[in-house]
Amino acid sequence: MKGFRYLEGVATLELESALCIGCGRCVEVCPHQIFRIEGKRAVIADRDACMECGACALNCPAAALKVDAGVGCASGMIHEWLREKKLPGFSGGGCCG
Repeated sequence: MKGFRYLEGVATLELESALCIGCGRCVEVCPHQIFRIEGKRAVIADRDACMECGACALNCPAAALKVDAGVGCASGMIHEWLREKKLPGFSGGGCCG
């Protein structure tokens, strides 16, 4: 879902760099490629692309990431992205009314 954007300046994503062990799990699980590894630690490369799904925080073994999952309605974002791609058999719908 690279290139899909949410609202600017509202993501609740926080990274505590001192706790990061550089495992790269956040890079692996983030659907929007928010993170990258620099100097053996994760950094937030594009905070405004965060849809607040919570995958990074749930998969971080060092508890270095925090996000208010659900605030950005990840399900609604995913459904909108799929609708825009005009995938066969996708009827739409989502969580945000």
